[in-house]
Amino acid sequence: MKHSKKIPYRTCIGCQSKRPKKELLRIIKTPEGNIEIDVTGKKSGRGAYLCYNKECFEKAAKKGKLNNALKVEISPETIKLLKEKFNELKNTSL
Repeated sequence: MKHSKKIPYRTCIGCQSKRPKKELLRIIKTPEGNIEIDVTGKKSGRGAYLCYNKECFEKAAKKGKLNNALKVEISPETIKLLKEKFNELKNTSL
């Protein structure tokens, strides 16, 4: 008898919806303290998950949810760079 593989679910910090991990984008704080988008989902560091949805990104950035999830103060310049990368990835993933 075969067992189906357990699918890991994560919560989007923007809209609080639970989705399979592979459907969400992971943003990490690396051990060096850099903020990056992790497209593989396997880099080490503290992570936060977002839907590929502009509204979720905006809500997470403006309300400080991204800062709270990563336990770091993110500068407006870094938010702007993340937003540009997010938009690039959103367009290529659709």
